[in-house]
Amino acid sequence: MSPHRNHPDERLGVFETLLVRDGRPVELDAHLERLRSSLLALYDAPVPPGTELLVLDQARELTLGRLRLTVARNRRGTLAANVRVAPVEPAQVFPTFARAASLVRLVVPDGLGSHKWADRTIVEPVEATGSVPLILDGDDAVIEGSRANVFIVEGGELRTPPADGRLLAGIARRRLIELVPVREEPISLDRLLAADEVFLTGSVRGVEPLRDFEGTRQWTEGTLTGVVSDHLRRHWEGRS
Repeated sequence: MSPHRNHPDERLGVFETLLVRDGRPVELDAHLERLRSSLLALYDAPVPPGTELLVLDQARELTLGRLRLTVARNRRGTLAANVRVAPVEPAQVFPTFARAASLVRLVVPDGLGSHKWADRTIVEPVEATGSVPLILDGDDAVIEGSRANVFIVEGGELRTPPADGRLLAGIARRRLIELVPVREEPISLDRLLAADEVFLTGSVRGVEPLRDFEGTRQWTEGTLTGVVSDHLRRHWEGRS
């Protein structure tokens, strides 16, 4: 697939997507802190007043769902928060290998960056095919998935690309690094294809196993993927 260049429309703002369990937004404090950092860096402005209360109010009636919090400039030119919620099927959260995703390459020189842009123009056409775009730099360095961070298993050890400004340092990624031993280091596409297991981490699906890359390299169900999935699930459910 041909390279794309990342020119997000800053007017559309930035967003956070959270899992909601029994009316409780998972990792809310961490998401608000990341949002706060992005708003200060991009707009030199704080999180709009009342945002946390808005999130909590919208989440209250959800048993299991997805909450999207977007902050962008309104017609008056000030930052305003908007929240949308939707139910999520239980099988989508910490999915089994039967629901494993497929990867397809998307070259974005220098990556999508460290902010969660609301403008998804670059990735949406690929996502519409049902596969997850694997964001690669121009030299085939693995950066991230379009909706999640990438982890590989080599010889029973976990590796993930470093948060070097080219990727969004995910909340689930950070939590997993706190829970289990992970080494952050550059990963090439060839190295990913040779890995024993590959999985994604995201704030709604948790740990998501991967089945194949462009229908060529295929992975089987991995033991370590299941172990780390259980660690993160237990933490989010308050059992660790």
